[in-house]
Amino acid sequence: MKKITFLLVIFCSFSMLSQNFNGSSGGISDDGAYNYYTASVTGLSGNLNASLGLVQVCLNISHTYDSDLNVELIAPDGTTINLFSGVGGSGHNFFNTCLNMSAAMPINNASPPFTGTFKPQETIGNVNNGQNGNGQWQLRIHDTYPDADTGTVNSWSIYFASNASVPFVFTSSNLPIVIIDTDNVPIPDEPKIDGTMGIIDNGEGQINYITDAPNNFNGNIGIELRGNFSQGLPQKPYKFETRDAALAELNVSLLGMPEEHDWLLISNYNDKVFMRNTMAYSLFEQMGHYATRSKYCEVVLNGSYQGVYMLMENIKRDNNRVDIAKLLTTENTGINVTGGYIIKNDYWDSNNSWLLNYHPIDHPELDVHLVYDYPKPEDITVAQKSYVQTFINDLETALYSNNFSNPLTGYNKYLDTDSFVDYFIINELSRNNDGFKKSSYFNKDIDTPTAISKLKAGPVWDFDWAWKNIPECSIFAATDGSGWAHLINDCGPDVNSPGWYVRLLQDPVFCNKLKCRWTYFRSTILSDIAINNYIDANALLLNAAQARHFEKWGNLGLNTGTPEVEQDPDTFAEEITKFKDWIHLRVLWLDTNMPGDLTDCTLVVNDDNFYDNIGLYPNPTKDYLNFSNKSLSQKVNIEVFDSTGKSILKQESLIDGTILKVSTFANGIYTCKIFDGNSVLKIMKIAVVH
Repeated sequence: MKKITFLLVIFCSFSMLSQNFNGSSGGISDDGAYNYYTASVTGLSGNLNASLGLVQVCLNISHTYDSDLNVELIAPDGTTINLFSGVGGSGHNFFNTCLNMSAAMPINNASPPFTGTFKPQETIGNVNNGQNGNGQWQLRIHDTYPDADTGTVNSWSIYFASNASVPFVFTSSNLPIVIIDTDNVPIPDEPKIDGTMGIIDNGEGQINYITDAPNNFNGNIGIELRGNFSQGLPQKPYKFETRDAALAELNVSLLGMPEEHDWLLISNYNDKVFMRNTMAYSLFEQMGHYATRSKYCEVVLNGSYQGVYMLMENIKRDNNRVDIAKLLTTENTGINVTGGYIIKNDYWDSNNSWLLNYHPIDHPELDVHLVYDYPKPEDITVAQKSYVQTFINDLETALYSNNFSNPLTGYNKYLDTDSFVDYFIINELSRNNDGFKKSSYFNKDIDTPTAISKLKAGPVWDFDWAWKNIPECSIFAATDGSGWAHLINDCGPDVNSPGWYVRLLQDPVFCNKLKCRWTYFRSTILSDIAINNYIDANALLLNAAQARHFEKWGNLGLNTGTPEVEQDPDTFAEEITKFKDWIHLRVLWLDTNMPGDLTDCTLVVNDDNFYDNIGLYPNPTKDYLNFSNKSLSQKVNIEVFDSTGKSILKQESLIDGTILKVSTFANGIYTCKIFDGNSVLKIMKIAVVH
């Protein structure tokens, strides 16, 4: 009798520590809505921890396009786990698919139809945080791409047992920490929902603790998802605006960037070196153009660690961003209607774009649309649409005329050649397949009484599909560094490119400018030393954070996100080496194949100051000078003199990264005096060449 009692106790204890609960079933909508399926859990003894916790989630889901699905588990206390998102491509179904931390194969590395046991994208242990597991659990499924692909949750279950995994704990970072709370309301594509945000930034070289009080920003925000392809990846990108107590837009400075209310949090799931965007933006800025500023940070959303992000500016008209004239809805005639405008080559519809009258010169069968970005499609007036459409048509008429290279009547009358040269260099250096089709921006300022304001290329944007070999077509799959990205129309793109560069490269003057500019940058910001120094410095900065990021998302060593030709390396250090090697091959190919020659180069100043810790660049310049102050802790001043010795610019309290606008300067050589208020630190010559 004692033996029977003893065995009964063991059986009952095992039953209490090992329990399975089934959830509800139902259809999965294809309208962008969130679908919820519930499982009621009762009878668990004690709170969830390693001794008794959630061990496994099993699913039977029928769906005709697996990668559309974002599947999450929500515990009774609101803790949310991303089980998987964006896996399986166009494959079908999840049949007896179980997610368990002890599985050998990550679901990222499996293929549909998914059958068996896999490691989820986020640790199940996050729910084993000491909460009471009894209550209502929810499976939340979001079809991220409405496209007529449908599905059904046939069944699902959750299993509790001993030897459960424990939560991932994020405590501190050398990067700023961004904490966002939406009260567990899922963030939609649009519109923005209310939330709060705190930023902890104790300064460069200091450690930020999750328990510190927010000291950079602490207030209200409105937040939504952003992006297209990136929305379907596990780590989501966001767009947010800072707000005051009344939830109105509030201009603030975040992490030292100029005041504004529109901001982005750019995810890095698709960029395992975390530099593909920031490096391109930094180089374009060093060339003398505006590029979006950014700061690395680590993000916590509704109590859940989300990995490494870039908190950055978005592209918009602003005195500290795209610095063009503000265009009011009342400005529809005369010089006022001439600017400013931001337009882009991007995904379009009949409401946000117009059809160009010309076809790409090398693909006359293709239609091209340009999209209104500023003023926004809902704000731009009929007269303003007519003006910008006519301006682009006049530009293309000149570009495709027999006298297109005439400096007075050809494309140069409408197009800012220097910006197009630098834009070409950045996007070809990175072999950016998006830079010539769907993430291609242009801007035009207001005319002056005596001159047309020309169309500028930029700002550059969207490089997470660049700096690597991808099997999209032969141009981008080449492993020897070859291929011209501006020939994207040869690849049958999802958005057609206007192909202006095909025509521009038929002009020897444009090609020679391109060759001169490339040669100059290869001795300065694009030298092997400069490129490797940038990569090494950022890799060191990110070394601790990247380990947490990849522990969170589990995709290091796996070909996730943008498909790549080669197998992904297994370590961050190997990712960095692969990144450097790719750039080295690309630069060598461009050295040999860049069009043009060095005839009539305007490299009138030898930039001996580039590697100095304090100085100005690029030199020569056209529109902007960047101030570099790497070695001095105090702010300094600058004064600029023209050739007659007249002081024409004096600016106090410069810090590293300050941009000086010199677009109004006449062509010539200028003397720049950099001083600390008492003594002169450097005197240097700067050339301005328009």
